[in-house]
Amino acid sequence: MDNRPIGVFDSGLGGLTAVRELMHLLPREDIIYFGDTARVPYGGRSPETILKFARQDMNFLCSFDLKAVVIACGTVSTTSLAALRQEYHLPIIGVAEPTAVQAARSTQNGKIGLIATKASIASGAYERMIHCENKSAQVFGKACPLFVPLVENGRFHVGDPVIEIVAEEYLQSMKEAQVDTLVLGCTHYPLLSDVIGKIMGPDVALISSGREAAVALKNLLIERNALSDSNHGDTSYFVSDTVDGFEQTAGLFLRSDLKGMVQQINIEKY
Repeated sequence: MDNRPIGVFDSGLGGLTAVRELMHLLPREDIIYFGDTARVPYGGRSPETILKFARQDMNFLCSFDLKAVVIACGTVSTTSLAALRQEYHLPIIGVAEPTAVQAARSTQNGKIGLIATKASIASGAYERMIHCENKSAQVFGKACPLFVPLVENGRFHVGDPVIEIVAEEYLQSMKEAQVDTLVLGCTHYPLLSDVIGKIMGPDVALISSGREAAVALKNLLIERNALSDSNHGDTSYFVSDTVDGFEQTAGLFLRSDLKGMVQQINIEKY
């Protein structure tokens, strides 16, 4: 058993989809979440800048005595994971690999859609991981740069005309390609599941990166006999920008009141 906490970070609010899954799958685990809300989104940045930000995020989390880290950011997972694993000596789970594996195993017609940030699409990481598992799969990628800022501003509900118009345009190529599996390759995107599901239809399987990362971490902790044996887990929240907006929107994501539970830190110190 290992009662040390799990660290989770993302460029903003999206990583809370992974936190929600972790709370469900591993209710006894303590979680420390950092959202880099002052610098969101990461998806349009250069690989060098993304790695710099990721190192600072890791340095902050490693100021705690952690047993593992979940990179709840598709952009960092596809561009910086290998470098981070070389530099930090603790288990690091990225969202891309478990999500790609699940997509490759789920498809029936071999046509897999991938929506993600510009940086994730450009990296080609999801395609490589999918083809390692399913060599004959066709992958149709689409960068969706407006999804993250819309989600961060609470525009993710069915019936919101702005997000529905944007999503319809982004997903048109996926419908034309007749994909039967769609990878939500950014942890913000599961918050759009209802909107995306309405557009794509019930026969398209949506693969959530947050959920797959949580499952991968649970399996890792079981394998290492590192599960917590506490009666219940606690979650601490940290952000790099003001807490007010985060508390309100994050509370909607997690379906709980976070008032007074979020702390602001200066990430540039790390």
